Amino acid sequence: MDSNKFDLLFVAEKFKNSLNHEDDVLINFYLEAFREILKFFQLMGSIFGFVSSDVKSKIEILEAFQLNNEKNEHFQSVKKMITYEQDEDLLYKKDYVSGCRTLLRLHRGLDFVRNFLKKLETLSGSEKADKVCSQSYNETLANFHPFFIRKAAALAIYAIPTRDQLLQKVCSDVALAIQSLPEMLQVTDVVYNRINELYSCYNLHELP
Repeated sequence: MDSNKFDLLFVAEKFKNSLNHEDDVLINFYLEAFREILKFFQLMGSIFGFVSSDVKSKIEILEAFQLNNEKNEHFQSVKKMITYEQDEDLLYKKDYVSGCRTLLRLHRGLDFVRNFLKKLETLSGSEKADKVCSQSYNETLANFHPFFIRKAAALAIYAIPTRDQLLQKVCSDVALAIQSLPEMLQVTDVVYNRINELYSCYNLHELP
């Protein structure tokens, strides 16, 4: 397995490891999975260059919180992070980089990835993937991007090749990738829904 390529089974494993109790997500395993997802964005090339740079910076911010010996106990899980930043009135503090706000950006990116891969799974190997990518982008990330980024994304997405050509570009083994998709998507949905529920419970979806 080429370590520079996107490994769906690695994402599935780390997301499984991130599941904590019945309603929480461990941030360290979540970030390990997202490091792998970052490869997906990067391997797609300039199409999602604007997304991959943002994802990378958000991962690094959350990793820094985990390395901070004074505060890392508050950033072990999503629920702990939310309650800490809420109790300390940090969510809207101007000179503070909020972990909750940072995670929300990754959460939105994950929504695009799972949406796109689900649609990709329905295509034949020779079908162009640009239309389903455009649909997924418009249903997810486009809602949070300014007009000029949406226009640039629309032009870049048009260049996306067929399903198998795309998978060949980002994964080491196309057949294994197709076989691994259901398992990866199943646990990705669980992780996404847990975080989504926590953000809904604490009214955090509209964080600036």
